[in-house]
Amino acid sequence: MEVALRKWKAVFAIYFQEGLAYRASGIIWILTDVTTAVTMPLVWSHASKAGAIAGYRTSDFVLYYLCMLMLGSFVTSHIMWDLAVEIKEGQFSTALLRPMSFFQISYIRNLSWRIIRVSLFAPVFVLLLILYRSLLGDATLHFGPEFWLSLVLGHFVSFTVVMAMAMLALYTQEVYSIFELYYIPMLFLSGQLFPISLLPAWAAGLAKAFPFYFTTGAPTEILIGRVTGAAAWQTIGIQCIWIVIAYAAAKFLWRKGLRHYTGVGL
Repeated sequence: MEVALRKWKAVFAIYFQEGLAYRASGIIWILTDVTTAVTMPLVWSHASKAGAIAGYRTSDFVLYYLCMLMLGSFVTSHIMWDLAVEIKEGQFSTALLRPMSFFQISYIRNLSWRIIRVSLFAPVFVLLLILYRSLLGDATLHFGPEFWLSLVLGHFVSFTVVMAMAMLALYTQEVYSIFELYYIPMLFLSGQLFPISLLPAWAAGLAKAFPFYFTTGAPTEILIGRVTGAAAWQTIGIQCIWIVIAYAAAKFLWRKGLRHYTGVGL
């Protein structure tokens, strides 16, 4: 175990330094995400002036979008793009020779960038809190064990799902179109555009039949107190199920895909 920890620490240090070298691109992505945090609270706060919408007051809407953006910085993974490029260009062959699991390396790589992303976004988050302080009112956060567990599990749901998608690059070079299509249901069903609890019961149930809500939507609603008690623990259980399903799919596609893989660009 000690040897494994040293390996993980070394790999983390390498990718963390690499992430710092490209922090300018991270800042650009953060500024893109801030657009949602600036516009959507204003839209919903205006709509809720006449009264609460599905139990959401103005302060609840503002708090929801700010929390969603902050949590998304840690939870949401996009590593499939980098892995697909490396598979296509043949750099993936080097990973097969390393004395560590490809999945372990990919996770540590993803984690290092998520930590950098959170640290880069933190000052922006503080600025947004100051900007919207008059609209937050008496909004409260719930930092219970359910939230922290759901946050970590949401992070793993996102990672395992995109890893399964990345494995498709072993089968086809046109995988980028699939990645683009992924963002359509992800935006609508993860809660990033609007809270899933605003939807009619049948639509909310349909959204929760997919893994997207269990990435960012679930921990956000637990944090702001929209999902509590037994419902929170049920949500955590479903997150665990999705992690197992996505990881199993990724490993299956990995084993089958290696038979199709031909290293090029070396």
